[in-house]
Amino acid sequence: MALVLTEDQQLLKDSAKGFCLHNAPIDVLRKLRDSKDETGFDETVWAQMIELGWPGMAIPEAYGGFEFGYGGLGVLLEETGRSLVSSPLIASVLLGATAINKLGTEEQKQEMLAAIVSGELLLALGIDEKMSHKPTSVSTTAEANADGYIISGCKTFVLDGHVANKLIVSARTSGAVESEAGISLFVIDAATKGVSINRTWMVDSRNAANISFDNVQVSKGAALGEIGSGFAGLDQVLDVARIGVAAEMLGSMQEVFDRTLVYLKQREQFGVLIGSFQGLQHRMADMYSEIELCKSTVRGALAALDNPDSTVKEIAIIASLAKAKLSEIMEKVSNEGIQLHGGIGMTDEFDIGFFIKRARAAQQFLGDASFHRDRYAALNGF
Repeated sequence: MALVLTEDQQLLKDSAKGFCLHNAPIDVLRKLRDSKDETGFDETVWAQMIELGWPGMAIPEAYGGFEFGYGGLGVLLEETGRSLVSSPLIASVLLGATAINKLGTEEQKQEMLAAIVSGELLLALGIDEKMSHKPTSVSTTAEANADGYIISGCKTFVLDGHVANKLIVSARTSGAVESEAGISLFVIDAATKGVSINRTWMVDSRNAANISFDNVQVSKGAALGEIGSGFAGLDQVLDVARIGVAAEMLGSMQEVFDRTLVYLKQREQFGVLIGSFQGLQHRMADMYSEIELCKSTVRGALAALDNPDSTVKEIAIIASLAKAKLSEIMEKVSNEGIQLHGGIGMTDEFDIGFFIKRARAAQQFLGDASFHRDRYAALNGF
């Protein structure tokens, strides 16, 4: 399993780093937050990403993509993590396009994947119904009728739900509320009668929405995957996204480390640079070691996604490993970044505070460290 970037991936990483540095620094996120922007992401920056082909990175060439794999998409997410870029990459590309590509019919792929690549279509995935992540806990129902299905229920914290053109939603067609069996997925037009979308502002200034479905009528063709057996496919999609989010978190923690190192080399106390204090050097060395472990974890997980010989279980195991490890270390590094910057780290004028806010949201998204430790143990038979 490759734990280093290929030459092409390194070139892509360098290009993405330059783009984010010059076109989407943290000042862009600060402006979006302060203006309470209706869209929640910079449309000019997103248009530039589309022009560069980023939305099509992991989409097959047959549907207008570039088929560079999740290793390529992961590299992009890592660099956007450094600048905390708010964009539809996670909701629409990492989650939405993956779901369509893995579970959709040929007709659905032809209709939607090319539109995602061109930026004409934004998707959002609605699965959670409670405060914590639990994709098997589905109370939303989908009852069959002559015209298709009637969907009723609600979804919480749907990333980019307020700007999505279409929603991918889990609903129960049979089985008990907590059961994996009986879960189905549907693609619903956001403008459909009975769909109510309420935007929320998250602590990290990203977009989310609470969405309710009041007797929403959809056609039989709206089903994504097999009726009643949707959880297995959904779980595979979520594992891809968990690894992608881990890649973004890797970029964020590397940026926190780099900024903190620069600060320690500049800040003087008692007439000497604080970077010369051995206690602080030990803390930085500890962070560096942990970040290197995280880097290997993410590289290995992305390589597993692109390896055709990887089994579903192997990917599930490494996805939970990556999300648990990155969530744990992102919390540690973001905390240390604030503390080592001292009082100035707590001020809004200093960018380091944005990283701890993003860390807390990313830790919870698609399952926190506790969720994935438990899942990792269960997958290994404990």
